[in-house]
Amino acid sequence: MKLDILEEVVLDQKQNLAKKEIGLKRHADTVKALTTKQITVISGIRRCGKSTLLWQMMQNFDAFYYLNFDDERLINFNTEDFRELMIIFKKQHEASTVFFDEIQNIDGWERFIRRLFDENFKIFITGSNSKLLSSELATHLTGRYIKIELYPFSFAEFLDFNHIDTKQLSSDSKAQIIKHFDEYLNKGGFPEYWKYKDEEFIKRVYEDIIYKDLIARFKIRNISQFKKLSHFLFSNFTGEISYNSLKSILGIKSANTISEYISALQEAYLLFELYKFEFSLKKQYTSNKKIYAIDNGIRNQVAFRFSEDKGKLLENIVFTELMRRQKDIYFHKTKTGKEVDFLYFENNMYNLIQVAYDISDPRTADRETASLLEAAKETENSELYIITYNTQEIITAENKTIHVIPVWKWLLNI
Repeated sequence: MKLDILEEVVLDQKQNLAKKEIGLKRHADTVKALTTKQITVISGIRRCGKSTLLWQMMQNFDAFYYLNFDDERLINFNTEDFRELMIIFKKQHEASTVFFDEIQNIDGWERFIRRLFDENFKIFITGSNSKLLSSELATHLTGRYIKIELYPFSFAEFLDFNHIDTKQLSSDSKAQIIKHFDEYLNKGGFPEYWKYKDEEFIKRVYEDIIYKDLIARFKIRNISQFKKLSHFLFSNFTGEISYNSLKSILGIKSANTISEYISALQEAYLLFELYKFEFSLKKQYTSNKKIYAIDNGIRNQVAFRFSEDKGKLLENIVFTELMRRQKDIYFHKTKTGKEVDFLYFENNMYNLIQVAYDISDPRTADRETASLLEAAKETENSELYIITYNTQEIITAENKTIHVIPVWKWLLNI
């Protein structure tokens, strides 16, 4: 690309960076990223705060180079321009640290990053495509990077944003926490939405991802079918799906096409597939999956809503928090067909979690309890939980203890 334009972009972005607000301190663990020689990779959905986290990390360095590749003036940038970019950087000042935003937009970026790494640069990069980043890193940079996956605000971060103190749990502060949870349950945690309260913002994020990151990048031809599938999955989140049933419902000819479309949506961090717990990997891959959304706010803007969906929204929040905590999670079905929402194995123990908005009806409590108890017999050493909107108690049955926890306490690790 033209050198004068490239230099203009570098200077413009440097000036804009100087005006950027420091933003809310995220709960991401950045200590290792700042102290290791390895490349730091921050990945996550568009507009979840990756650039702000990058800016916060920059405060630890006296000199650095920076470029955000999500700039329309860089549309013609290619691998040959990386050399000229470094010359432009070095004309300004000397530095041994580089920060690159949305670098996956440039084909062949990983070879350039590998060269900088070999030249002893400290490197930070961000990207909005999980597969592109991970596959290229695995190919060219194995063992040379650490990864931070960033999500929209967690509930704890959302309370920080609203200056709510969670250390002193008085009646008033509990009421404030629950009030804010009700907002978080429906509006989600996109930082920029809460900064400006712009309902259209989340719709624009979704459309940008669909058209710029997916349809254009993957050269999806049948745009109508792709959008219809996405809309259907957002509308029916937390439910089981099979590729063959989706094929019939949506009139898409091939189950492979369904699989490819869902993979694309996952790579952009819009939706996630949850596998059924099976000891056989083949059964895991061929069994029905469940679908969850990155954020309740984006789901509620995109989906057709049949009702308030409070139970599903609550379940989705628990799912995303488990992902944020880096748990290897599944859903579980007992031999008699009873379902447990989430299962993960940790410290030689199975953790079995049911999510139920309200268990005040004895029939609901009995149903959720029965599923956990039956699953506990099949998984032996296990801890049992029911996460609710605001009920806390201990249930003892069949020599098992079931911890019933309000979701806000669970989210805040109280």
